[in-house]
Amino acid sequence: MGTLYIVGTPIGNLEDLSPRALRTLHEVALIAAEDTRHSRRLLAHFGVATPLLSYHEHNQRGRRGQLMTALATGDVALITDAGTPAVSDPGAELVAAALKAGHMVSPIPGPSALTAAVSACGLIHGPFLSLGFLPREANPRKRLVVRGAATGFPLVIFESAQRVEKLLEELHGLLGDRPATVMRELTKIHEEIRFGSIAELLGWIRKDSPKGEIVLVIGGGSEIEVKQEEVPSLLRMLARAGMSVSQAAREAATLTGLPRSDLYTLARQMRGNESDGLERELALPDQDALQDSLGNEKRPK
Repeated sequence: MGTLYIVGTPIGNLEDLSPRALRTLHEVALIAAEDTRHSRRLLAHFGVATPLLSYHEHNQRGRRGQLMTALATGDVALITDAGTPAVSDPGAELVAAALKAGHMVSPIPGPSALTAAVSACGLIHGPFLSLGFLPREANPRKRLVVRGAATGFPLVIFESAQRVEKLLEELHGLLGDRPATVMRELTKIHEEIRFGSIAELLGWIRKDSPKGEIVLVIGGGSEIEVKQEEVPSLLRMLARAGMSVSQAAREAATLTGLPRSDLYTLARQMRGNESDGLERELALPDQDALQDSLGNEKRPK
């Protein structure tokens, strides 16, 4: 039975392709590539003539059978356009299928925009959460950011230069003016790393209109815990994500384990008994009212 090799390829600097990765690409029987046109140029530069088969998010289900057949008789390498496969790129389903079928899966460590960003951002000293590429639709995108922020961990986000200004505006509205790092064109000629608050970085983006591929790292905050004094802040954050009272209560219940009905009642109080949304933030109820609304419920085990 063949081995599936997960091979990291350069994210910008061709010198970052490791000798082991290059040898593997020469020796395998087949290379599954996200974009064969892009990968063919890369492989030609290094003199690799191994056959290529396209494997990307739009054809991965159909291609999986062909690749499993190829693995039955020889070794296969999986590469992406840049960086490490199956990390915010196609590949995880193929890896799972290979493991399930009893094949050996061998990672060939190499370039990764995620690890490059984490190492150079100056904001991560422990756990972090990678959100990858965010949804294009506003509400799912904001909901994912809020869920990530609720962990208290720093967030790593991939974005294009064309959309980064809008994203920073949303992040500032949702999370406040946290410390952040913007990294542009990592490992490439025009590599640039900017550190500051979200507001400061937003000002730079508006002034200079940077181009290229962007990685954002947003500093962590306080973890959302099941504390009565934290619940209103969470509901406000969910409201800024565009959720209605009902949606905010449902999401807060998922994040905290508190009863949805109690959270809905509190959200209505905060909204002045208007159920069309929490967008206009009103004064919080006093702590006695908060105690009455939430009781002493604890997170279910």
